[in-house]
Amino acid sequence: MSRRRLLGWAGVAAGLVATSGLRSSEADSIPPPPRRGDHVFTLGVASGDPLPDGVVLWTRLAVDPTARGGGMCGESVRVDWELATDASMRRVIRRGSAVADERGGHAVHIDVRGLEPAADYFYRFRALGDMSPIGRTRTAPASHARTGLLTVAVASCQNWAEGFYVAHRDLARRAPDVVLHLGDYIYETPIVAAGPRRHLPRPRSTTREARSLHDYRDRYALYHSDPDLQAARQLSPFIIAFDDHEVDNNWAGPVPEDGTPAAQFRLRRAAALRAWWENTPTRRSARPRGVDLRAYRRFTFGDLAEFHLLDTRSHRSDQVNGDNDTAQNVHTADPTRTMLGATQERWLLDGLARRRSRWNVIAQQIPMADLARLDGTTRAVSMDGWSGYEPARARVLDGAHERGVRNLVSLAGDIHRTVVADLRSDYRHQSPVLGVELAGTSITSGGNGANSDLDDARLKEASPHVRFGNAQRGYLLNRIRPGHWETEIRVTDSVTDPAATLYRHSLITVPAARAEIDVV
Repeated sequence: MSRRRLLGWAGVAAGLVATSGLRSSEADSIPPPPRRGDHVFTLGVASGDPLPDGVVLWTRLAVDPTARGGGMCGESVRVDWELATDASMRRVIRRGSAVADERGGHAVHIDVRGLEPAADYFYRFRALGDMSPIGRTRTAPASHARTGLLTVAVASCQNWAEGFYVAHRDLARRAPDVVLHLGDYIYETPIVAAGPRRHLPRPRSTTREARSLHDYRDRYALYHSDPDLQAARQLSPFIIAFDDHEVDNNWAGPVPEDGTPAAQFRLRRAAALRAWWENTPTRRSARPRGVDLRAYRRFTFGDLAEFHLLDTRSHRSDQVNGDNDTAQNVHTADPTRTMLGATQERWLLDGLARRRSRWNVIAQQIPMADLARLDGTTRAVSMDGWSGYEPARARVLDGAHERGVRNLVSLAGDIHRTVVADLRSDYRHQSPVLGVELAGTSITSGGNGANSDLDDARLKEASPHVRFGNAQRGYLLNRIRPGHWETEIRVTDSVTDPAATLYRHSLITVPAARAEIDVV
């Protein structure tokens, strides 16, 4: 049985398991509409997509995160906002209002412009007499400004059911300049009775796989009700991409995981992408039109770093070899297959060719490096990552090299482990090193990890280009300077203990102008 079919049936089976902590019914007696004095900012506040002169401010109203529609009963509500230069909100420099309504999932996206570069700002919202927490955000440096330091956290894969967000609590305490969240922000799969959060309330729709707009909205409300995730979003701007679980496991463009009819999957995908946009601090210009949206975008931080954020789901060819981990073959070597689509691939190479920044960063959902493991005598790799799309990877990396791009760094998520590896355009023949990849572990997905597990050992045995591996949970805290890139690997021993803490496991240093990796 193929991996796609197997996982599809596993999801169906899991949905049949009884759960606890649920609302008694989605068709319970209709709650009263929200009234003045209700607490409507139960999902917190956030900011994102920072530019030198602007940032997006976000909130979503809900009187009850476990109720359908957040318990807002379809009411349209005026939301006032203000932005200040001080944390006490005494020096307000911008203010305005917006309407949160059912059509937009009761979320608001405020694109504030005319701000100073490389500056901290503070913001809050007011609605129905309730005041939101005060959020902190930060604009990017001016595009050509000399920038001595940028702190960037990299996070991904935060399955609510599998653990507590102790990594987000740690991240909030450090309040980096920006957080890159590289996908699997929510999981569409059913939430079952077992697990560390089994006693916490959640919407009834979480007993089944998310498929409708309301289902996906419920998932985001559940995730955003977590206080540690709220704290991280409140204190740093987020740049957010989607991977597969925001829609459907391992989907590829118009192709679903489990053979759903094309028209039906198109409706599901449109609902999922709309809910993703509603619940992330991305600009209104990125709002999807059905399944059409431009999720790839570019962010420049002075003369120090430029981030090319990719969309590795919407435009790719379907996975080959049954989407099973297997050896590379004629199918993975097919030059007609694509990961990014022609338009995005050209956009990426044109952007890299500009070379305005010291560090050139490809931020994406999946690893570029071959993370091979020996299966008997077979060198097996994932068909879902770039290793299953060999010519597409070579076009990007060789294209960057031909354009004279130096200090190339790939940041990735998805794999629930930290892996630091050489970037090469051809791993089967060990072509020259063209850059460095830093793949971050999960926030919670996979449950409690280990310093090293069987897959880590097999990976290091079969992949000489892998320089570091760790299978614990956590995130990457990057400190980027003109002369070197430093990555602190922050991990925890447990995500099932809500009181667990994080610590520095290792420090990775990459010098400018040399694709070398030093591990301490």
